[in-house]
Parts: sequence; structure tokens; C-alpha cells
Amino acid sequence: MYVTDTIRRGSRSLRSAKARTILTSLAIAVGGFTLTATLAAGNGVRDYTDRLVKSNFDPSELIVGRDKEISNSGAPNTAPKEFDESISSLSLGGTGGSLQIKQVTDADVEALKKITYIEQVRENIQLTPRYITRDGQKKYTSLGEVYNPAQKPEIAAGKIPLDGDIPKGSIAMPEGYVSVLGFKNAEDAIDKTVTLNVRQPFANSSPQELLGLLQSGIDLNAIAPPSKDVSFKVVAVTKRAATSISFGALPLLLSAPDAREIYDYTVKGTSNYGKYIYVYAHIKDGADEKNILAAQEDLQKKGYFTQSSKDIQKQITQVVNILQYLVGVFGLITLVASIFGIINTQYISVLERTREIGLMKALGMRGREVRSLFMLEAGWIGFLGGAIGAIIAIAIGIPLNPWITKKLDLGEGNSLLIYRPLQILGLIFALVIVAMLAGYLPARKAAKLDPIEALRTE
Repeated sequence: MYVTDTIRRGSRSLRSAKARTILTSLAIAVGGFTLTATLAAGNGVRDYTDRLVKSNFDPSELIVGRDKEISNSGAPNTAPKEFDESISSLSLGGTGGSLQIKQVTDADVEALKKITYIEQVRENIQLTPRYITRDGQKKYTSLGEVYNPAQKPEIAAGKIPLDGDIPKGSIAMPEGYVSVLGFKNAEDAIDKTVTLNVRQPFANSSPQELLGLLQSGIDLNAIAPPSKDVSFKVVAVTKRAATSISFGALPLLLSAPDAREIYDYTVKGTSNYGKYIYVYAHIKDGADEKNILAAQEDLQKKGYFTQSSKDIQKQITQVVNILQYLVGVFGLITLVASIFGIINTQYISVLERTREIGLMKALGMRGREVRSLFMLEAGWIGFLGGAIGAIIAIAIGIPLNPWITKKLDLGEGNSLLIYRPLQILGLIFALVIVAMLAGYLPARKAAKLDPIEALRTE
């Protein structure tokens, strides 16, 4: 018997028991639906992760630090470290725990600049001005950092260079400051002047001494170090991008020279001056991953710890994979239950068709052909279940996709559910194979039936 004849005969047998076939297929369809939705969600999150990393990190740059926590992808090490002047403690909150980080110093920065394959080193400078204001307006708290072209901030108004730094004396201001500083809209803020007030540190007083002065009733403003106003022209108004890695208010973006001047003014004289948790090292021809890997290997030998954009992407994707596996387990549990349904259905079919099996074997049909017939019938059930589950997942997912994307604030151009035809076809094929394997035992029983005994069956 030809394979095509076997397939046609199997499909006719299933049509003769439509209700049983559909109910068994629906059990597989639940697993097919879950796995199809899980794959689509995994595709969407990975696609979003790719955009997230590309929008915030330059693939030609390495994050370079002196502490192994920089390259740590697991839980942070909270054990005390041997004393070093460059170590800084970062509070973890809660019960007052802290993370000790060995920082990169200016001496390290100079050493990195001398390495031939490093084209540029950018310090990770975080600025904390006292306030931002403009003429006739109130004062507001703010944070600032160096403009990084690799982050590609979204612009509400104005213009920022795609390559290189923003002009000295300019600032990119988040749109959250537009209304509070009295601007009509984002366009109205462009080319206007805002002022940052920055203050020198209490360089000669420890925190304990400052606390003692406060407890003694002395007004610290009377002995406070000098401050100054620094004016900037607004060249752009930024808005929060869906792929922005930031929490809370967006920072003010300044040119590297401006940021360094403010950093020197506000931090010089303190124990943290000239120390950075990490720096950015731009690798020559870093677009080639081989050069990035070679640089990481060499820097590790020199006592540095690094992370590339690929490393960060792997860490984020690892979390996504774990979540996807957890959801996928529920789909697999459903499939395991449906396997027993297929076995039960096929055993019943063998019992009901015992005389038919005996007649087929009496007419010359071999045992392996009988086995193939029943396994193909089980495969048909797997195909129907997989196709029904996939179609339902797509039919529900496509109209809900825009709503889910909006609720999760993934931003324009992103989708949580991304269906890939080859993945869906592969899933259906896998369900067909699983169903055929599930039908093996009933098919084996049918193949071993004695034709004479089968024909005697009432």
C-alpha cells in the first residue's frame, strides 16, 4: 500500500468518528495555543531587548571597571573587601546593607588611554546640581550626566548630533521641565537659557563633624561653601523612549567638557574625586566582535573587568528565557495529558475496528502497514490539534497585540507578540511527531492482531 493511500484511509477513519477526533484534537490544541503564544511573546521580548541594548549601548564600547561586580551576572557579592582607597560603598537599602565596589581612578583612566586598541575613554560622571531654574521661575531639583550618542535619546523638539558631542554651553533638557520652567511647549524652550546652580563640597568636614554642627544649632548655610550659576542654551528637549534604561526623572544631558567642569567644581576635594564605578572604553574597529572579545581578554589580564553590549543582552535574555521556560512548562503539561488522550482514543479505535483490521490483513496488508496506518491517524490528530491551537493563538493575539503593547508602554514600533511562520510550522510538525509516538502502542497492538481471530470478533 502506498503512503498516500494510507494517509487517505487514515483520514477517512477519523472522519467516521468526528466527535472523538475533535475532542482529542482540542486537548492538543490547548498545548498548541500555549506554546504558540509563548513563542510569540518570547520573540517580542527578545526583539524589544535587542532594540533596548542598541538604543542604550554602543557595540564598539566596553564598560570597564576594577571590580568583578562589573562583569557579574548573578547576585552581588556582599562580603567585605580588603581595604583600598578606591573602594566605595553603595547602599542596598532595606536593613542598611551595602555593596563594596573597587572604583576606577584617574590613574586607571590614563593607563587605559595609552592602550593602542582603545580610541577613547569616557568617565561615568553623574552630576547633582542644587537646582535648575530660569529668570522669573521657581527652582527645581535636577540630575545631570554626560551626553552619550550611543543612547540615541528621543527628541520632542530641537536637534542633537547623531555623532559626537553636543556643543559646549548647550544642554538637552527633559520635557518634564518644560511646563514647570514656564515654557509654552517643547519648541518654545529651544534656544532659551536655563541656569544650573552648583555648589562646592564641604571638603574639610567629615559627615560626623557636619552632624555635630547641626546638633549644636549652627546654621550650615552660614558656613556653606560657595556656589555658582552656570547658564546653558537649550538645544533639544528629550522625551522618555520606550527603550530607555532609566528610572524616575530623566537626566539633563551636557557636553563632556561642561560636565567635567561641573564635576570638578562639585566633587574636587572629596574622597570620591577622580573615582568612577566604571568607565566607557571605545575599542578601535569595535564593530567587529572579534576585536571586542580580544580587548576583553587583554583587559582581564591587566586586572580590569568588562562588559560588552552582547554581555548585557545575554543577561537580559537569560531572564526572558527563564520566564519563557516557566510558561512553556504549562503547555508541555497539557501536551502530556493529551498524549494519554491519544493513546486512549487509538486503543478504542483498534477495538472498534478489529474485524476491519482482520479483513485488511487477510487481503494481504502487512503488519507494519497496519501499524503505519494507526500511527498516521494519530499524526492527523496531532496536526489538527496543533493547527487549531496555533490559529486560535494568532486570532486572539493579533487584535490584542496593540492593546497589550500600549498597556506595557513598549512604545511605537514594538510589539509584545511576534508570530514567525517557520516557528509555528515547526511547532505543528513537532506535535504531529509527538502524536505519532503516542499512537505507537495502540498501532503495535493492531499490527499484532491475528487476522483469523480478528475476523471472528463480533
